Amino acid sequence: MTDYFEQTVKSISESIRFDSSLTDPSPDMPFGKGAADCLSHFLTLARDMGFETKNYDNYIGEVAYGTGPAEFAILAHLDVVPAGSGWTKSPFGGEIVDGKIWGRGAMDDKGPAFCVLYALKALKDEGFIPAKRIRFLLGCNEESGWACIDHFNEVSHMPEEGFSPDGNFPVIYAEKGILHVRLHFPVKNPPFSYLSGGTSVNMVCAECSATPRTLTATRARELGLEIRGKKIIAHGKSAHGSTPELGKNAILPILTFFEHKNADVKKVIDCLFRDSCGLTELTDETGKLTLSPDIVKFRKGELQVICDIRYPATIPYAEVVEKLKKMNVKYETLHHQAPLMQPKDSALVQILLKAYEDSTGETAQPIAIGGGTYARALQRGVAFGPEMEGDEPVIHQANEYITMERVRLLLDVYRQAIYELTK
Repeated sequence: MTDYFEQTVKSISESIRFDSSLTDPSPDMPFGKGAADCLSHFLTLARDMGFETKNYDNYIGEVAYGTGPAEFAILAHLDVVPAGSGWTKSPFGGEIVDGKIWGRGAMDDKGPAFCVLYALKALKDEGFIPAKRIRFLLGCNEESGWACIDHFNEVSHMPEEGFSPDGNFPVIYAEKGILHVRLHFPVKNPPFSYLSGGTSVNMVCAECSATPRTLTATRARELGLEIRGKKIIAHGKSAHGSTPELGKNAILPILTFFEHKNADVKKVIDCLFRDSCGLTELTDETGKLTLSPDIVKFRKGELQVICDIRYPATIPYAEVVEKLKKMNVKYETLHHQAPLMQPKDSALVQILLKAYEDSTGETAQPIAIGGGTYARALQRGVAFGPEMEGDEPVIHQANEYITMERVRLLLDVYRQAIYELTK
């Protein structure tokens, strides 16, 4: 794979320079110009390599190889979450510094996507003819709704089996259920005229601000809040919504500032941060339920909070709903994905596990995560890399990067995995 390393690094860097986060649609660009341009860049490169390519109306792209009667899918995505704040490198610069490629999407999921592409090129150049038709799909709306997958299923058909290079190693056999809800907490006699925070439902809120009706400077400073004119601002640390414990939620200190002034605000804290309804008590072998209040806005006399809930794979959805109802407030279901769970001893899991072990020299076991990947779009799907235990958490955070060593590993492990699964 050495011959393809420099090309892979260059392509990842180029792709990061496209801000492919969700923006307003324009004609023939359902997720905005940045996502469409990023997809075009990827497909052009793949076509130049000699692969069949297809652009499904800028919703999703496909790189195909092989003509076998059976099909095997690899699902990655080129869209990214918003850059957010706190960067010391340009989020869309694709800088190559200190043995790392920096920028939004480096790990999630542009870096792994290009490693798969160049792994396919290596196999093709070696003369490998897969027994299955490999369909490598590149979505443009994974981070905010999966409309890309919905469109693909309308205009084409999804293979039954495959993997997504958008999770963790050694191999993910189970993913928790995902539930995004908007909760409406009425606030009588609000002690603020404005309160807002958060940018994305699957990112821990990194900044929240409010305009108190009465500003108590001493209290604000005790909570570590910035005072800017009549406004108070809390600065937190972003993290993926599935791992809120890795971040620092900026909504909490803002609400805490008003807690002693208003019982309705206290209820919000009790329900969402102190978990008075026992949501996080739900647990199984895939882990406990996580609750991440990621977006808050005060409007029409209520605090509207959008929460990212990841619930254990074997816990019934109805049981989660019953816990939510205990809050006794109106709620809307914005998005729901059922859990994913594959047998640990299945051929798919075991072949991928062996590819990882052969590439790293480690002995490993399949794992479960709270994140959600395209593997759920498949009847028999799992997530496979790129994160490893002990990595610095950078996905959905400022200063996202992928190391050169990880690029080399991905090129090797994806080449072996694809070969073994499609030979």
